[in-house]
Amino acid sequence: MSTCTGPENAKVVVIGSGFAGLAAAARLVEVGFKNVLVLEAKERVGGRVHTTKPFTENIIEAGANWIHGQKGNPLFKIAKEKNLLSEGPSARKNMCLPRSVTPQDYFFKEDGKQVSTTVVDQVCSHFNKLTDKAFNDELECKHKNLTLGAYLDDAFGESPLAATEDGQQVYEWCKRIECTDEACSSLYEFSASQISYYTALEGGFFNTLGPGGYQAILDVLLKDLPSGTVQCNAPVKSIQWDLVKKGCGEDQRYPVKVVCENGESFEADHVIVTVSLGVLKDKATTIFEPSLPEEKLSAIKNLSFGIVDKIFLFFEKSFWPDDCAGVQLVWKEGPEDKDVYESLSEGETWKKTWFKKITGFDTVARHPTALCGWITGREALYMESLQDSEIAAICVRLLRSFTGWSVPEVSKTLITRWGSDPHVRGSYTFISNGVNGVEAHKALASPLPPKDKCSGRKHLQVLFAGEATHVNFYTTTHGAYLTGVREAERLISYYAD
Repeated sequence: MSTCTGPENAKVVVIGSGFAGLAAAARLVEVGFKNVLVLEAKERVGGRVHTTKPFTENIIEAGANWIHGQKGNPLFKIAKEKNLLSEGPSARKNMCLPRSVTPQDYFFKEDGKQVSTTVVDQVCSHFNKLTDKAFNDELECKHKNLTLGAYLDDAFGESPLAATEDGQQVYEWCKRIECTDEACSSLYEFSASQISYYTALEGGFFNTLGPGGYQAILDVLLKDLPSGTVQCNAPVKSIQWDLVKKGCGEDQRYPVKVVCENGESFEADHVIVTVSLGVLKDKATTIFEPSLPEEKLSAIKNLSFGIVDKIFLFFEKSFWPDDCAGVQLVWKEGPEDKDVYESLSEGETWKKTWFKKITGFDTVARHPTALCGWITGREALYMESLQDSEIAAICVRLLRSFTGWSVPEVSKTLITRWGSDPHVRGSYTFISNGVNGVEAHKALASPLPPKDKCSGRKHLQVLFAGEATHVNFYTTTHGAYLTGVREAERLISYYAD
């Protein structure tokens, strides 16, 4: 226990106001910490949760979309207790299992012909069986060291479905949609064996919350924080730690100092860093003084941070049939075809066909005339550099040529640009082939200075939270939330000892 101070005097600065940061702050305040400050670089709270109303009075989720599973999910529990889940018939439609394709999904080929629902069902369900094997750690020896893409190619190749052109093309679509799930640029860069450490919680996915969206869950946490706890527009320039080497002399200073870009600085006993892995990749070597230990830097380098973007297209009126839940695009030579991927791995040619990475356009809850396209990886980052009008024009062209329907011009757009956002730099974490994810997540989560090196120095000066620091729930909002609580509990027990 620190001899200098108790929890009511301890100064804690939390960097980032996403679920990790707000969960940490709310838990500390709940148990009696009086000096908790949250610094947020953006002009809004929420981090990668971004509930917005660009089109009508109804919400659009530009960021996090799903509550991933129910059993043991703290965010599902909050949402249920506070009646924040969508109710009625739409809730059943909006509660689905991951990667589930319904007969309401129209699969179109480049020549405008539709793929039969039988073929789609057979390929998708076989694909899910194969990925489940990887998730459940049931891969054969020969597949364990492969990328997910290489393993799937080998396993799918043994199925009669692989012998037909439609089967092959829907299979490539499945790989593209899996890229979106995993936030990776390609399944050929993604580890097949490491995926088994990710734990899926039981219960359907809620991909539509009530009318308040994800923001409503953030508001529950914000409500418990004293006013003024969160400071927005406060990007951090440096985190100086280990400033006090000796015990508690009269001139005791705080061991940590956080300096913002506007010159304001805050002294602290503890700082909880909850910025995204993307920001750590960008700034870890410059923001910490002294610099981070080698194993933490290598964890930041080894873990991958992917980009998933959404393209929202708002039309004056809908042009698709009432029973259509989405238009899925099936290419003759899609970017996740092994040969196509290999031929495009060098050089810049892939930029000419960036739009082939779009999986399709889904209908949007509460917006009967809107569609949402999904895109991931380097193609998403390239798309971010284009004008909204150019992106919209290309999407309309795709919709027209694939469906043959008369597609009107788009009246409004909302296009996310998570990769170029300097305060996020992407969407969520994935494990590249050849990386030990468990080791890296743990190294990223460990506090500084290390306990065994703490003689006479204050322990727990810099703590780390965020989805990238969770071994089993990385990529998820509940993972982020739980890591925030984890670091708060670390401090609570420090002062209780």
